[in-house]
Amino acid sequence: MSGVSPAPLVALDRVTRRYGDVTALDDVSLTVGEGEMVGLLGPNGAGKSTLLSLVQGLRRPDSGTVRLCGLDPRDPAARVGLGSTPQETGLPATLRVGEVVDLVAGHYRDPMPRGEVLERFGLTDLARRQTGGLSGGQRRRLAVALSLVGRPRVVLLDEPTTGLDVEARHTLWQALRDYQAGGATVVVTSHYLEEIEALARRVVVIGAGRVLADDDLTAVLAMAAARRVLLEVPTEHEAALAALPGVLDVRREDRRTVLLAGDADEVVRALVRSGLPFRDLEVRGASLEEAFLALTSGADPEEPR
Repeated sequence: MSGVSPAPLVALDRVTRRYGDVTALDDVSLTVGEGEMVGLLGPNGAGKSTLLSLVQGLRRPDSGTVRLCGLDPRDPAARVGLGSTPQETGLPATLRVGEVVDLVAGHYRDPMPRGEVLERFGLTDLARRQTGGLSGGQRRRLAVALSLVGRPRVVLLDEPTTGLDVEARHTLWQALRDYQAGGATVVVTSHYLEEIEALARRVVVIGAGRVLADDDLTAVLAMAAARRVLLEVPTEHEAALAALPGVLDVRREDRRTVLLAGDADEVVRALVRSGLPFRDLEVRGASLEEAFLALTSGADPEEPR
């Protein structure tokens, strides 16, 4: 029927997942459509890996529903179109790189040819090398390459460039961009904002098990446009600084206190009104990493931003 949008390939509806007393995901709803490249950002413990494990059918939600290609992820029919790479990957040490590619390819009806897989990820010269003799970065590239052997519709990559040097990271990024350009859906988690900027047009930020932001990259970075307010203040007054309007974080760097602020002007005005003793005031731009921390730490846990 014309005008009807296709069903999303990945869908979570009010999903909660707990580990004992720890809530890893808290009432999360998220959909990813066909052909999207989505970057999933969040600090350690935010719930990123748990979310991917639910989509892969490795775990079940305590409440809510998860769908992969319209089916329960635990249904083998759903996982036929899935390619994934976890943070830690085990490879048979005595098999050669080319043999491992052939082994994985044997599980699919129309696998990507060995030569194409190796070329995409800069592994052609390593085809006869035993995987046990590969460096950590080379093993990581191979693991990501294996996730694409079956030509999956959906690719889930958890911290794919951990341990890679700059050149290898750029090779992997280009391979993923090329594959996604063919219509595949890719969801990638990363601690590197540079990586998400290089790959994703849409960014989902997760903190404390909740979706804090879901927008295009420019909008998410604008939301997290934090500033650093540096000043000297007696140590006993640092707790009062944390209570000032607009302060997202307080930390100590050598002799000065650093306030991470969503609105530096608001913080400086509040500081002057407070009557707290201070000197040597300076306002600087925050790094991308600090801006990201501002977004994850500054969100109201009851109201996703």
